[in-house]
Amino acid sequence: MTSLNGRHFDAVVIGAGMSGLAAGIRLAHFGLKTLILERHNAPGGLNGFYSIAGRKYDVGLHAMTNYVPANAKGTPLVKLLRQLRIRRDELDLAPQVGSAILMGGRRLSFTNDFAVLESEVAREFPSQIDGFRRLDSAVRAMDETALDAAAGSASEWIRGFVSDEALIDMLFIPLFYYGSARENDMDVPQFAIMWKSLYHEGFARPYIGVRQVLRVLLDKYRQAGGERKMKCGVRRIVADKGRAAALELDDGSVITADHIISSAGIVETQRLCSDLSPDIGADNIGRLGYCESMAVFDRDPAADFGWKDTILFFCDSDRFRYERARDLVDARSGVICIPNNYAYSDGRKLDEGWLRVTALGSYEAWKSLSPEAYASAKAEWLPKLLDLARAHLPTVEDSAFAKSIRATDMFTPLTVSRFTGHLGGAIYGAPVKSRDGRTHLENLYLCGTDQGFLGITGAMLSGISMANLHVIGKVSGGAGA
Repeated sequence: MTSLNGRHFDAVVIGAGMSGLAAGIRLAHFGLKTLILERHNAPGGLNGFYSIAGRKYDVGLHAMTNYVPANAKGTPLVKLLRQLRIRRDELDLAPQVGSAILMGGRRLSFTNDFAVLESEVAREFPSQIDGFRRLDSAVRAMDETALDAAAGSASEWIRGFVSDEALIDMLFIPLFYYGSARENDMDVPQFAIMWKSLYHEGFARPYIGVRQVLRVLLDKYRQAGGERKMKCGVRRIVADKGRAAALELDDGSVITADHIISSAGIVETQRLCSDLSPDIGADNIGRLGYCESMAVFDRDPAADFGWKDTILFFCDSDRFRYERARDLVDARSGVICIPNNYAYSDGRKLDEGWLRVTALGSYEAWKSLSPEAYASAKAEWLPKLLDLARAHLPTVEDSAFAKSIRATDMFTPLTVSRFTGHLGGAIYGAPVKSRDGRTHLENLYLCGTDQGFLGITGAMLSGISMANLHVIGKVSGGAGA
C-alpha cells in the first residue's frame, strides 16, 4: 500500500460520505489536487450499504428527498446535478407511490404533489386549512439556504399559523425524523428546508438503492482526477498559528494541505485539533439515536400483503415526543418504509420484498450492555419493531408473515457510531450547527451533517456549497459550474 507520508495537497476532505464526495468532486473539477480520506473500507457514511450473504442492505436511505420532475428548474436537485456534472438519468430515480402520517386515528396522506397534502389537511383539519396555507406561503417565501438565515424555534414559529396541536405534531413527525438534531424542535431555516424537500418536492429512490448514488459520485470523482484513500482515518489535526498545519493519519503518516474540509462532525473535528481540549463540545453532542429492523420477503408487499404505502410516519401517543430514548428503544413513534413501493421505470420490480422500521433508541442504554446482552437485546427488539410496523399495516396472518421471511437484520446507535464516528451514535450530529462551515482554524471547514444541510440531497449540496465558498471562490475568483 502506497504511503501518503510527506505529500502535500491543495485540498483534503475528511470522510467519504455524500457531502465529502460531493466536495471532493467539486474541488477536483477545478483542477485542485484533492484527497478524500475515509477511515472505513466503504464509502457512504450515514448513507451507505453493507452485504450479508450476498444481499445488499441500505443504511440511512429510506428515500432521497427533493425529487422534482425532469423539466423543473432552480431546485436543489437540479443545482446539485449541474454542479457535480451528473446527468439526471444516471441517478435512476423513481418517485414514491404515496406516503402517510398516522396519529390518533387520523391519517394525512401525501405524495410528491403538494396539493394532496393540502387537501388532506382540509379534510382532516378543516378549521386549520387557512392557517396551513398561510404557513406554506411563509415557508415558500423564505431563503432558507442562506448561510446567514436567522435561526429560531420552528416549534414556536409554526404556532403563529396553526393552532391545533394534533396537526402540528403530525406535520412535525416526518420533518423531525428526516432532519432534526434537536429534541422536540428544529431551527426555522431547517424547518423550511425540510418542508420544501419533503412536502413540496418529495421522495424518490434509485432502483438499486443508495449504491446507485455512490457509484455515480465515485465515478465522477475518479473522472475528475481526485485521489481517495480508504481505511485511512485522521488521528490529529496539527494546529499552528491559527491554521491547520498538518494532518497526522492513523498509520502514522503526516500530510499537509492548503485547505481541509471535514465531514466528521463539528465536535468530532474539534476533538481532532491539537490546540483544543480532547473533551471540547461535550454540551453539543447529539442526543438522538435510531434503531432499525429490516426484513426481506419472498413476495411483493403490495401485491401479496396489501402494503401499498411507500413510507408511513406514525405516533401512537397522544403527543409526539422527539427526544432521547430512555430505554433501548422508544416504540411510541417511528418510520415504516417499504422500498418496493416506488414507481420504478419500465415497470421494474424489486426481486424481493422489503420492510424497514425505524424508531428512536438510546446510545447509552445499548452501550451499557455486555456483548452477550447486546446480542440478546437485538434478538428481542428486531421482531418487536417488525410487529410494531405490522400494527400499522393491513393485517397479514402470523404464519404467512413468518413463512415469507428470507432474512432479517437490525442496527442500533452503536452501529451508527462505529461506522460514522458520530459521538453518541447521533444520527444527525450536533444540535448546534456551523451554517457557514467555519471553524476556529483559518483553513479548516465543515461540511455535511453539522454544517446543517441534511438528507442525501442536502449533504451533497453542503459539500458543494462549502467547497465553492471556502476553497474554489478563493483560488479561482468564482464558483461557476
